Amino acid sequence: MLAGVTPAQPEPAKPEGANPASPRPAKRERAPRRFVQPGATYGFRVLGDAKMPLRDFYHALLHQPWWMTFAAIAAAFLVANAVFAVAFLVVGGVSHAQPGSFLDAFFFSVQTMGTIGYGALAPESRAANVVVVFESIASLILTALATGLVFAKFSRSTARVLFTNVAVIAPMNGIPTLMFRMSNQRGNLIVGAKIRVTLARTEKTAEGPIFYRTLDLKLQRDHLLSLSRSWIALHTIDEESPLSGETPESIAAQEVELQILAVGLDDTSMQTVHATHRYFTHQIMWGRRFVDIVSEAPDGDIVLDLRRFQDTEATAATASFPYPQE
Repeated sequence: MLAGVTPAQPEPAKPEGANPASPRPAKRERAPRRFVQPGATYGFRVLGDAKMPLRDFYHALLHQPWWMTFAAIAAAFLVANAVFAVAFLVVGGVSHAQPGSFLDAFFFSVQTMGTIGYGALAPESRAANVVVVFESIASLILTALATGLVFAKFSRSTARVLFTNVAVIAPMNGIPTLMFRMSNQRGNLIVGAKIRVTLARTEKTAEGPIFYRTLDLKLQRDHLLSLSRSWIALHTIDEESPLSGETPESIAAQEVELQILAVGLDDTSMQTVHATHRYFTHQIMWGRRFVDIVSEAPDGDIVLDLRRFQDTEATAATASFPYPQE
């Protein structure tokens, strides 16, 4: 045996009846799905996700704008009629239709599916009547699906909660406090609103692997009788806070993210609604606070200036909280 030469390995035995000239093609892997959260500097790639096309499509349409839902229904209607138009071209038997005319067959299919029946076009053969029967069944199913989708989308209650673009950390009564502002953009109330905030960060375990840890942040007040136009959530950074002793550099190294969930009852539809939001490390500003948007007018009215909802201002740096840094 020559040095450095690997001996040839015997080929594995093939099962009886196998055709060596027709090897089984390798299974094609699905391309990974990628999700990007608005404001994030990274995306998620999902591998090996089991797909359910019909259910995923229905779920996606519930979250898409109305124009996309109507476009999907119209596309399904046109495709179904095109399929049955081809069937009518094959079997024939449509009176007053030009032989071989796809448009005439398509228009007859539309009249059949829409139960219009102008009387100019009609089936005159047994084969054409059989196709009409199958198209009528397909029409019932398509109409039921479209009706259910539109009704579910129309009756689905959603929240329009606006969050500030950034979260801020500033002293309040001498104690560093994490703050973010939220507002109900509708004129109704979200009663019994509950707000939860979690902090996600990367940690390295004693064994070496990276661990993504999620910790709860305790708010000074985590529930409201009603959420209306504006409210500021406050988290005191004390000894028990996961942010205790942290700095802008340390939270950047830990890739800190804040995740917010607000849940309440819509007082108009009497349905539970929710809103979520995320703040990434670069969206957490140290040494700034939100501008006050509530003031009192000379006539005694309370003025809420939502035009400055996103505005912040710098705080004075102190020995215990040296931010903002020059």
